[in-house]
Amino acid sequence: MTPGNLDGQVPTPADQFREIREGSHPSRNWEGCAAFGRVPVVTVRVPATIANFGPAFDALGVAVSLYNTLELEIGPTLFVEVHGEGEGVLPPDERNLVARAAAVVAAECRRPAVFTVRCRNDIPLARGLGSSSAAIIGGMAGANALLGRPLDDDVLLRLAAGLEGHPDNVAPALFGGAVVCGTAAGTVTYARLTPAWQAAVVVAVPSYAVATEEARRRLPEAVPFGDAVANVARTAALVASLITGRTDLLAQAMEDALHQPYRRPLVPGMDAVFVAARAAGAYGAALAGSGPSIVALTPADRTGAVGEAMVEAFRAAGASARALVLRIDETGATVT
Repeated sequence: MTPGNLDGQVPTPADQFREIREGSHPSRNWEGCAAFGRVPVVTVRVPATIANFGPAFDALGVAVSLYNTLELEIGPTLFVEVHGEGEGVLPPDERNLVARAAAVVAAECRRPAVFTVRCRNDIPLARGLGSSSAAIIGGMAGANALLGRPLDDDVLLRLAAGLEGHPDNVAPALFGGAVVCGTAAGTVTYARLTPAWQAAVVVAVPSYAVATEEARRRLPEAVPFGDAVANVARTAALVASLITGRTDLLAQAMEDALHQPYRRPLVPGMDAVFVAARAAGAYGAALAGSGPSIVALTPADRTGAVGEAMVEAFRAAGASARALVLRIDETGATVT
C-alpha cells in the first residue's frame, strides 16, 4: 500500500499537498498545524566543510562556521529559489542539487513528493569549501524531516556519499567536527572527533573558481611510494594532533604529497601563500578541498596577520582574495 492513498495508487503531488493541508499525510508530525491549515516548513542550516584536510586525501574533513540556510516544504510543484552565493548561476529547477538530494530521500522512503526549496547561501561555489555537500545534506536532511524522519543518520550519510561520490565532505556537513571516513563494499565507515587543539581557522578565498572535476583530472594514476609513506605519517600526526591538542605537530601534519603538487598549476601562488601563512604565525597551511582556497590553522591572536599575509600572497600572484576567520563547527546540519 502506498502511504496517503488507500487504494494503492501512487498519490499525485496535488493529492499529497491536499493531504498535508488536511493533516492526513504521513509526513505531518507537527502538532497544531492542521488546525491552522499550514503546510509544515523546515529550516536547515548546513556548515561549510574542508575535505582532503592536510595530508588526509579523501579520508578526513572538518566542518567550519560558514553556512548555507535552506527552507523546504512539500508543495504541489517543484520550486527552487536561490539567494546569495550561486544566485543566477545555480539551476532553479529539478537539476538543482538541493532538489535532487531531496528527491533521493523521497525515493528511498518510497514516498513520492516534490519540494519547494529556498536557499540562502553564504558558502562560495567551487572554492574548496564543500558547497555541493552543503546542498546535498541540506536537501536530504530537510526532506527526511518533512517525511517524518524515517531515515537515520547512517542511511543519510550513505545516500549523500553516493550522490557526492565520496564521504569526506558530506560526513562533517552532517555531523560537525572532524570526521575520519572511508567506504568499503558500499558501506561508509566514519568516526567523529572534536579537535582538542585551540586553533582558529583562517581561509583565504581567491576570486577565481576551480571545478572539482578539473582538479580530479590533474591527479595521477600512481604516486611514488615514498610520497605515500610520508602522507601516512603526516595523517597519523594530524589525527594525533586532533586528539591530543598538540599544535606543534601541525607544521608537519598539514603538508601533503598526494594531491597538492599536482593541483599547483590550478592555484597560482599556492606555495607562496603557504609560506606567507606560516611566516605570519600559522601552525600550518594546506589547500582547502580541491582548492583554490587555502586554509591555515592559526593561534587566535594571529588571525588578522595570517589572513592579511595570505591575501597579499595571492595578490602578488595576480589574484584578489578575501580572508575568512572561522572556527570548527561542532554541530553539523541542524533542522528546525
